[in-house]
Amino acid sequence: MKFGQRPLKDCFGSILAHSVDANGTRLRKGVLLDDSHIALLAAAHIPNITVATLEPDDIEENEAARRLGAALLERTTGLSASIAATGRVNIISDRAGVAVLNEESLTKLNDINPMISFATVPPYHQMHGSALLGTVKMISYAVPEDDLAKACSFARGAISLAHPERKTVTLIITQIREGSDESKGIAAISNRLAALESPLIETLTCAHRIDPLVDAITAAKGEVILILTGSATSDPLDIAPAALSLAGGRLTRFGMPVDPGNLLFLGDIANKPVIGLPGCARSPALNGADKVLSRVLCGVPVSSADIAGMGVGGLLKEIPTRPRPRQPSNDPI
Repeated sequence: MKFGQRPLKDCFGSILAHSVDANGTRLRKGVLLDDSHIALLAAAHIPNITVATLEPDDIEENEAARRLGAALLERTTGLSASIAATGRVNIISDRAGVAVLNEESLTKLNDINPMISFATVPPYHQMHGSALLGTVKMISYAVPEDDLAKACSFARGAISLAHPERKTVTLIITQIREGSDESKGIAAISNRLAALESPLIETLTCAHRIDPLVDAITAAKGEVILILTGSATSDPLDIAPAALSLAGGRLTRFGMPVDPGNLLFLGDIANKPVIGLPGCARSPALNGADKVLSRVLCGVPVSSADIAGMGVGGLLKEIPTRPRPRQPSNDPI
C-alpha cells in the first residue's frame, strides 16, 4: 500500500486518509474516491489530498478483518464474528464459558505485521452470552495478502470457548453456631453458578467439626462440591481439608496467591471436584474462587501449578479494611 499526499488527479480509486471539508460537504476518511468525489474536491480548489493507494497484492482492511475473523472461528463452537467495519471484527461469545487461548500462536499472529492485530481478554476469562472475547483490527487501510495468510494460519485453533460441563453443584456450609443466617452467602454463590449455567441443587449444613463434614461430603449429590466453612481454613490439616481426606478424597492445593481469596483449597473425591471456598465468596465481588470455579465447571483442568501462576495479576483490588501491615516498615530486612 502506498500512503501519502498526491495530486487530486491521481487519487481516483484511492482511499481518503484524512477527512476533508469541500465547500461545506465533509468527505470522511476511509471513503473510496470516485469521480463524484474528485469533482467535489476540484470545485473546492483542493489540489492535493492524503490517500492510501492499494497495490495488487493488498487486501482492503474490511476484507482482511473478515478473513482473519473467519480463520479464528474455523475450529470453534460458541463464538461468532461481527460484520467488518473500519477494519475491525469483534469475536463474541454466544453463551457462558471460559476463554481458552493459545498464547504462543496469538503472539506469533500479532508479530507478523504490526498492521494486523488481534486483542483478547486474559486467558481463562469467564465469559457470558454476547460478551466480547477479542477484536481483530487492521490498523492500516490495507495489508499484504501474504502477511494476512500467515496470520490466518496462526489464528486457526488459537481460540476456543470451554462450555460448562458440570451441571450440578452441592454447597456444604459448616456452622459454628447452629442456625446462623447464611442467606447472603448462598445468594452470592447461587448467582455465580447461574452465570455459568450450573445450578445449585442442594445446600447442606452441618456443625463445624470433622465427623459431620465427612458425612456431608459423602452424601453430596452434585457433580461439584463447594465447602464454605464457618471459620476460616488456616492449614491443610484444618477441619475442611481433613474431612475431605477422611471421606476418601484428595487435597490438590491449599492456599492461592490471589487476594482476596487466599484461603481457598482444591481437591476431589470420586471424580468430583471439591472447592473449599474462602470467606470472601460470601460477597458477590470478584475473588480468587471465581478464577477456579469457572474453570472447574467448564472442565478446564486446574493444577497446583495453575493456581501458583494466578499470582501474577492476582491482586484483584485493595480494600480499606485490609488488616495490618498497611504502613511500610522501617525495620531492616
